[in-house]
Amino acid sequence: MKKILLLSDTHSFIDEQILKFVKQADEVWHAGDIGDLNVTDTIKKLKPLRAVYGNIDDKDARVEFPLDNKFTVEGVSVWITHIGGYPNKYNQRVREELKKNTPQLFICGHSHILKVQYDKKLNLLHLNPGAAGNHGFHKVRTMLRFEIDNGNVKNMEVIELANRG
Repeated sequence: MKKILLLSDTHSFIDEQILKFVKQADEVWHAGDIGDLNVTDTIKKLKPLRAVYGNIDDKDARVEFPLDNKFTVEGVSVWITHIGGYPNKYNQRVREELKKNTPQLFICGHSHILKVQYDKKLNLLHLNPGAAGNHGFHKVRTMLRFEIDNGNVKNMEVIELANRG
């Protein structure tokens, strides 16, 4: 079993509130728009990190992290990308690949809108953790926490951080 902390859209922001939850996780996943790599460097000092770059990320982030991160953990296939859309409104770039090689978990960031939605057509769980940073239109900073155990995603929790500063 692995405890996963999923965050996105930090836009160069990391604080003790985020780090408290990082320390409780087995792995941290970042769905892009990292901003300053100090964010991911800080996380990597504490826990294993899987991440993708987002549309605001510079060449350094694009060298370190991929556009798409596909992997299997605890028997669950995962695809993380920054701009992917959501069920019935998937981004054109990912739509056909999702149909051909459907992961169990499809994770995106970008919208700053927290979303946990099951796609009945593709039989996958779509996650967007919202935005953990201070930059953007969102009112509350959010992340997701869940467990992956023997092929199952369970104990999904929404983490609401302080209102953005």
